[in-house]
Amino acid sequence: MEPQAPPVPRTTEGQLRRVGVEIEFAALAPAAAAELVQGRFGGDIHQLSPHRFKVADTRWGDFTVELDAKYAHPDDKLLEKTQASGDAEWQRLRADLHNRTRALIGDAVSGVVPTEIVCPPIPWLSLGELDSLFDALRLQGARDTRESLLYAFGLHLNPEVPSITTASVQAHLRAYMILAEWLREEIDIDITREVLPHANPFPRDYALQVLDPGYQPDLGTLIEDYAVANPSRNRELDLFPLFAFLQPEALPQLFSDERIKPRPTYHYRLPNAQFAQPDWSVVAEWNRWVEVERLAADEALLAERAAAYLAHHHRLPMTRWLDRLRGWMKDA
Repeated sequence: MEPQAPPVPRTTEGQLRRVGVEIEFAALAPAAAAELVQGRFGGDIHQLSPHRFKVADTRWGDFTVELDAKYAHPDDKLLEKTQASGDAEWQRLRADLHNRTRALIGDAVSGVVPTEIVCPPIPWLSLGELDSLFDALRLQGARDTRESLLYAFGLHLNPEVPSITTASVQAHLRAYMILAEWLREEIDIDITREVLPHANPFPRDYALQVLDPGYQPDLGTLIEDYAVANPSRNRELDLFPLFAFLQPEALPQLFSDERIKPRPTYHYRLPNAQFAQPDWSVVAEWNRWVEVERLAADEALLAERAAAYLAHHHRLPMTRWLDRLRGWMKDA
C-alpha cells in the first residue's frame, strides 16, 4: 500500500509536508524497543533515565522511547529547583530518593503501562518505512490494543498543517466532524478505547455550531469556543497543540500544561495501535486522514456536506448519518 498524496503535498517552502507518529504497545521494554529503532534507522541510543531513551541522529531526527507514565520518570523540575536553590545535602538526598522511587514505580508498572515510541516528523511519502519497525516490534513480542481488555493503545498522527490560516483550520475541523463516524467504522475502534476517554468524539452541539455556515470566527474566538466545548486533550482530533502554536497567549493557564506541546500540526488521536494485524499499517491510517484533507480542500463539497449534516442532525431521521457517509465514500 502506498501513501496517498494530500491536496497540498508540500509546504510553502517547497518541502514535502511531514507527519509525526506516536505508537503505544505492551510487553516490550523501552530499552529493547530503542534497539529496534536503531536497527532500522541508525542513530545513537542515549539512556535519559531508567525508562526513557533517545535514539539520536537518525536520518529523520531523534526518536524518543519511554514508558508512557509520568510517575515512572524523574521529576526534572524538582531536580532543577534543588540545584538552583543550593539547598542543603538532605534536600538533594530527598530529590534523589524521590526519583529513585519513580524508577521503582516504572519497574513495577512496565508490564501494564505501555511503551511509547515518539517518532520525529517524517515526510508523508516515507511513512511506509515505519511499517518495517512495526513488523519488528511484533516479531519481538510487542502486544497491541486488541490483545487485552486492559489495553487501550493508540496510534497518533501529527500531520503538518497545509496552512495556518483560520479558514483552513476551520475547514479541516468541519471536514473531520462530517467524516468522524465513517472514520470510526473504518478503523473499527477497539471497545476499550471506546469506553476510556482517550479519543472522545466532539459534542454534538459543538459540531452543529462549527458546521453552521454563519459561524465565521476569528482565531481567538475559534480557540475560545473550542476550549469551552472541549475542556480536555482527549478528543479524537486534538487542536490544543496547534492552537498553542498559533496563539500561545490565548489560554495561558491551559497552554502551560506540559502535555500540550505547541506545534503546527493536527493531533489525530483516533486510530488503534494494531500492528499485530497483518493488513494494518500506518499508511492505511494516513490514507484515511487524507480523506479529511480532501474534503477540507473542496470548498463547494464541504459546504454541501455540512448542510446535509445540519439537516440530518436537526431532525429525527429514520436513517443514520453513517449510512449517508457510506454512500458518499463508496462513490468517491
